[in-house]
Amino acid sequence: MRKNTLYEIARTFIHAYSKLLLRMDIHWHDPLPDGPKLFIANHPSASDPFLIHLLSRMSVLITTNAFAFPLFGPYLRRAGQIEVIPGGDAIEQACQLLRQGHSVGIFPEGDFSPQEGGFRKPRSGAARLALRTGVPIVPVGIYLPRERSLRIESKFGGHSRVGYWYLHGPYAITVGQPMRFEGDADNREHIQSVTDTMMEWIQSLTNESQERFCKLFPSLSSAAKIAMF
Repeated sequence: MRKNTLYEIARTFIHAYSKLLLRMDIHWHDPLPDGPKLFIANHPSASDPFLIHLLSRMSVLITTNAFAFPLFGPYLRRAGQIEVIPGGDAIEQACQLLRQGHSVGIFPEGDFSPQEGGFRKPRSGAARLALRTGVPIVPVGIYLPRERSLRIESKFGGHSRVGYWYLHGPYAITVGQPMRFEGDADNREHIQSVTDTMMEWIQSLTNESQERFCKLFPSLSSAAKIAMF
């Protein structure tokens, strides 16, 4: 990621916050490769687009709702994050950044994972980025006890939006082995196949995070054991 003072301030804050209020458990399958990378992850909470920066410097595709907040939205833009507007060019922006040598993070589900557990059907943006740029894909599986998330409802522009913020407690991440995809970025069947493969990796790593969480934090694991993926 290019040198950006506002981004570095935010990333320093995220590191400090995670040490003070979160019990981060991050497991790496392999070291990260050099150069630009595309991080793909599940999305159990509104905190994920910020905590994923603990893994590496990157620009993350974030819903336009986050950019609607006064001061916070402009800060996100100036810190190099990518606003996802329906019908907008977020994928093109991300593609351009990857080609320029910057890493990008994306949540293929496109919205929060179901709060009762499991995953949403993935969208094709991550696969299209992978095929168009050829950069290494770093799959990430996040697990947290969703019943501990704080439900916050906000209204902007006449629209109501619910966010599930995970503000304190254990947060488990498993970072998988980097992989690459090749093929026709305009072939729908191939894009769907890559999308499905990506989501399978994310699900497997999330299961791994959940299993590790249950061992590390048994007092918080009763709900986790019921909701095993």
